Amino acid sequence: QVQLVESGGGSVQAGGSLRLSCAIFGYTAGIDCMAWFRQAPEKEREGVAYIEDDGSTRYGDSVKGRFTISQDNAKNTLYLEMNSLKPEDTAMYYCASESVLSRCRNRQYRTWGQGTQVTVSS
Repeated sequence: QVQLVESGGGSVQAGGSLRLSCAIFGYTAGIDCMAWFRQAPEKEREGVAYIEDDGSTRYGDSVKGRFTISQDNAKNTLYLEMNSLKPEDTAMYYCASESVLSRCRNRQYRTWGQGTQVTVSS
C-alpha cells in the first residue's frame, strides 16, 4: 500500500516559482508511474505532468516549458518545479501513483494525495 503526501503549495505573484513535493510512503518498489494533476474550482481535473518508471516524462500543453517533474528515489519524493507561474495555474495540485503498467499507459491512477493549494496572483 502506498500513501502520498503533498507539500509546497502557497501564494505567489505571476512570474514567480514554486516547488511542490510529494512524499511517498509504503511499498514504493511497486510503483510503475506517477503524475501531478490539478483542479481549479468548477473545472475538470487536468493532468499536468507524468513520469514513468524508466524516467521518461510528459507534460500537459498548458505547462510545457514551464513545469518540470522529477523524482528522487533515495528520498522517496516526487517533485514539480513550477516556473513562470500564471494566474491560470491557480488550482489544487495532487500527486498520484499507479502500480499496474496498463493503467499507467491509460493515465489511470488509483492512489492520490490530499492535495496542496497553489494560488497565483496577477
